[in-house]
Parts: sequence; structure tokens; C-alpha cells
Amino acid sequence: MIRLNVLVLALVLSAPAFYQVLVTEEKTFDSALITFLIAVPVAWLMLAGLRFITAGYGTPPPTRPPVVPARRHDDEMMDLQEEEQQYAEPQM
Repeated sequence: MIRLNVLVLALVLSAPAFYQVLVTEEKTFDSALITFLIAVPVAWLMLAGLRFITAGYGTPPPTRPPVVPARRHDDEMMDLQEEEQQYAEPQM
């Protein structure tokens, strides 16, 4: 289904042709209608391009959970041994 804003933009784009039909009578109604029918896909492409460009402006960036580095099973034991050595009483 065609959106209303596409039809409005197509009408704005073909407004000079309708002006020439209704006011100055330089063109026929058929030529103004053909101009409008050509303006509809042009307006659709213009608005689709605008929607594509601005699609990501309102959405926040995706959040990822924090990455926790994987540890080996031995790492905890090694850390404990290092702490014990730091706090151990010096031997005389």
C-alpha cells in the first residue's frame, strides 16, 4: 500500500503541471496526470532513501554483556600461593 506522504510528495512534485492545466491552460489534464503517475515512484524512492539513511538515528546501539576473561582452574591456586608468600613471615 502506498503511504500518504508518498502521494503528498508526488502531488507537490507534479504541482507545476496541475497549475498549467488548471490556471494557465497550457497543458492537458492527461499530461498532468502522467506527470503525477511518474512522480509517484520518484517520490517513493526519495522517501525510501531518506528512511534508509535515518533508520538508525533513533535506536540506541546494541548492548553486549561485559566479556569476562576465561581463567584456568590453576590460576586461582597460583594466586593464593602468591598471596601466601607475600604475607608469610620471613624465615631466619
